[in-house]
Amino acid sequence: MTITSFETNLYQHLAPFFSDHAYSLLTEKKQFRRVTSNGFQNIILSSVFYPDDTTLDVNFGCRHEQVEQIAQQFLNNQPDLRSDANTLILSMCRFAGFQKARYKIHSEADLTPVCTQIEDFFSTQGFDFLATTASLPTLDRLLNEFPDEPCRYVYNQTHRCYKGLIAAHLNHNPNFDNLVDHYRHLLIYQTQNPYEQMHFERLIAYLQHYSAN
Repeated sequence: MTITSFETNLYQHLAPFFSDHAYSLLTEKKQFRRVTSNGFQNIILSSVFYPDDTTLDVNFGCRHEQVEQIAQQFLNNQPDLRSDANTLILSMCRFAGFQKARYKIHSEADLTPVCTQIEDFFSTQGFDFLATTASLPTLDRLLNEFPDEPCRYVYNQTHRCYKGLIAAHLNHNPNFDNLVDHYRHLLIYQTQNPYEQMHFERLIAYLQHYSAN
């Protein structure tokens, strides 16, 4: 994968800060990642280049290995992407409740203040949030607290149904049976896809016989 000079400069600005917080730069994946006892936490930097400027989007989230080991058996993801799949992911601005999610950078001079803003965000909010997501009860709550609404902590709402149900089961959520019914109907409404519904029913059957060690 080609890395542009802009991305190289961006990584050089941010690497010392994230390294101080135990995040390693994975250049080929365009992210900083910190391995945890049950998965990883990551910050993904996405750049889009235009004639007059560069747009930078910063997403962050986590992977819960036990949730993903189950989910990826039933989701239609490419096999080579499954080990990198996030359980939660959202943009910095979405986290703060804003709709605009990107930085516009016109010149090298714009990069330093943007990186300072990114570092300030993670120092004051981002790292604290990521630390809480290592907890299965928190993951269950973030995915399932408002099942009638789109979940702000994932982009793919179909995947939310799968991962929310898995997190609820692993966390022994007393509302599990209601979530099964709710997400079943939501998937029918969202996808109109019998193939998707079949996979979801397979997941439900799997979870009913699954016992975590």
